[in-house]
Formats: sequence, structure tokens, C-alpha cells
Amino acid sequence: MDVVETRLLQDHPWVTRRPITTDEYHRMGEAGVFAHGARIELIEGQIVAMAPIGSGHSGLVNTLTRRLVGSVAELGVVSVQNPVRLDRFNEPEPDFAVLKPRADDYQGATPTAADVLLLIEIADSSLGYDRAVKKPLYARHGIPEFWIVDVQARQVEVCRAPGPDGYANVAPAPKDGVLRPVMLPTVEIEFSTLFRSATSVGQG
Repeated sequence: MDVVETRLLQDHPWVTRRPITTDEYHRMGEAGVFAHGARIELIEGQIVAMAPIGSGHSGLVNTLTRRLVGSVAELGVVSVQNPVRLDRFNEPEPDFAVLKPRADDYQGATPTAADVLLLIEIADSSLGYDRAVKKPLYARHGIPEFWIVDVQARQVEVCRAPGPDGYANVAPAPKDGVLRPVMLPTVEIEFSTLFRSATSVGQG
């Protein structure tokens, strides 16, 4: 279906649409429906193309991977850009999911919302999507804590206390402070170590 056809469907709300389930989504992947390396996720039964990754985004993935793996250690499983199955119609691929420890490191099954201690999305061009779509979705499924790392503003929005109407506690992390996930209180990520410029390379 091309862009014109998609717009025509959107202009005609009486056209019946059927959401795709996670099982159907996986069968489509196994059948080679999606291009190799396609960055997509299943949200509300719809296949959503994820934003391209720029250097700011990828660099923060590298930084947070080092910080989280070192801090979390055996307290959890740090899963990078892998799927989390929230329900029958939602399987997002957050930049980071810190999961409850499990002997098989989730090789036997995709983690679910009940396995999640913390989710993190790194937002550059996707900031509006992460706030308008991902944040209420994660809250509705009881994800205890969600961080939106804003590449452009160089800040971290910390979302806690999930409920059906969203996160009750949403606030920017102090830029001179330390990030401590509520479910992992001994884990500490110094804010000052996140956003590094090229001139700071090699300076500690």
C-alpha cells in the first residue's frame, strides 16, 4: 500500500481496520514480509516505522549501555533495543529495558510488562511520539518507571507512578544530580556522565 492509498483510508473512517496481533506480526517477520533490518514495532495493533538513528541517539545508547551494565550488574538484565510484549497488540522495542533477573536471560521467551523494572527511550526526532504514544502506553501497562532521554534539550524526563490515565509523577531529572530507578535503588547513573561533547572525549 503506497502513501496515497494510506491517506485515502485515513480520510474514510468507515473503512474497517483490523489490528495485527503479536503472533501475526512475528509470522509476517518469519515469512520475510519486512525488509531486512527494518526498524519497526507493533503499537496498538499497527506496524509503526521507527525514526532513523542519528549520532546523538546512537552515542547515548553507547553511553547508557556502559553505565547501566556496570551499575545494574547481577541485579537485572539490561536489554538493548529488544522487544517487550505488553499485550496481544503491543510489542514495542524500547532503547533500553532493564528486566528482572532470569536464569536464561530471556532466551526462552520475550519479556512482558511484569518483567520490566525500567524502560528508557532516547528521543531525538521521536520526542513527540515517545511522549504522546509511548508514555501513556507504558503507564497503562504498569511499567513502574520510564525515562525519556531528550537528545536536543539534553535532559531526562523521569516518569513514575503508572496508572490507566498516565504517569502521576513526571519531572525532569536534576542536571547536577544522580538518577536512581525506584525498582533498583542501589543503581546510580550520574547525570553529568550522559551528555558528552566531542571535546570531552578522553577527559574522564
